[in-house]
Amino acid sequence: MSEFFVGSEIGKLRKVLVHRPDLELRRLTPSNHDELLFDDVLWVSRAREQHDAFVAELRSRGVEVYLLHNLLAEALEDESARRAAVEAAVTPYTIGPGAVAELRGMALEAMPAELARHLIGGLTKGELRAGGVDVDGLNRHSLLAGATTDDAFVLPPLPNSLFTRDSSCWIYGGVSLNPMQWPARRLEGINMALIYRYHPMFRQAEFEFWYPPLDPLGEFEARDFGKAALEGGDVMPIGNGAVLVGMSERSTGRMIELLAQSLFSKGAADRVIACQMTKERGHMHLDTVFTFLDRDAVTAYPKVVENINAFSLRPGGQEGAFEITRETSFLDAVADATGVDTLRVVPTGGDDYQAAREQWDDANNVVAIEPGVVISYDKNEYTNALIRDAGVEVVTIDGSELGKGRGGGHCMTCPLLRDPI
Repeated sequence: MSEFFVGSEIGKLRKVLVHRPDLELRRLTPSNHDELLFDDVLWVSRAREQHDAFVAELRSRGVEVYLLHNLLAEALEDESARRAAVEAAVTPYTIGPGAVAELRGMALEAMPAELARHLIGGLTKGELRAGGVDVDGLNRHSLLAGATTDDAFVLPPLPNSLFTRDSSCWIYGGVSLNPMQWPARRLEGINMALIYRYHPMFRQAEFEFWYPPLDPLGEFEARDFGKAALEGGDVMPIGNGAVLVGMSERSTGRMIELLAQSLFSKGAADRVIACQMTKERGHMHLDTVFTFLDRDAVTAYPKVVENINAFSLRPGGQEGAFEITRETSFLDAVADATGVDTLRVVPTGGDDYQAAREQWDDANNVVAIEPGVVISYDKNEYTNALIRDAGVEVVTIDGSELGKGRGGGHCMTCPLLRDPI
């Protein structure tokens, strides 16, 4: 088996990437959490405890868990990686031209672990001052510096790094570095690109980059993606050469076509099912309303899933062309693609009010550790009971703080290696 391969949603999970809550979540305030795509501020120390318990459950089941900060810091040991990181994050467009030279110089001198912490957690003007930078001198050359207070961000925090599923996603024998929909998340992709290109574990492995293209020197190709957005919570490789991709609040049809084109050109997939959803914050990704429990079982929020329009894309007769078929039913298309006779559907539990509450609290965002074993938040009592009644083992964790970011176990995991089914 390859070192990195994800060809299903439920095969035995072997390797996974997660991010332990840290500095970036301490930056959330009542005045900025909306801009940073959170609904509330988190009790960070409690969120760390809950995340540690989540990781402990994964490890107890034999999953090899990698932490985002550690991998980024290890990648930044490479001088080329540090230079690429600084040049991507510190630009005239992010901090203004007046401060670029000094801040790049300062960042290049930082220790890899500290640089990684600030690439994820952000950096304030006051922290520059505390680090010995002549901020008053910088004020005379930079409008951004001179017109702001010490608590202003020079580098923005990336609190959504908690949800490692989104910024990159593994599809069969390769990975997609995803152009994120909202500005608050776009720098996450650069951190992931640095890891996949420069960390020894990935640099020495063989895998494809489905998107975006990387030049032979391994530099991340910065682009204005325009309206072509994709986030990994919408992407599910389900086996048999098929991939589900939500056409949601965060992922667009343009990007689904680009991804499908890349997969088809390398023979990695032969069917991409585009899942057209209503575009609402409460169900921003496909995996907020639909995830797999077992080979023939899924959990779904009926109010949304029953109204998904599904379109199957297959390779067309000409290079780069598609044959597109509108499916009569999303769930029937999933059953057909996975090769099961009957797909068992476990709905969100409780009456209409409770089901709406539990969907909001990530009841349908479970992550499978292996066929028939999933991790879920313990607060989703009604849905967890129905999943257990379907013969699936439910491992519960406390998500009272973690869930405030609108994501459960599925969102918080980027699988790197799963056994085939």
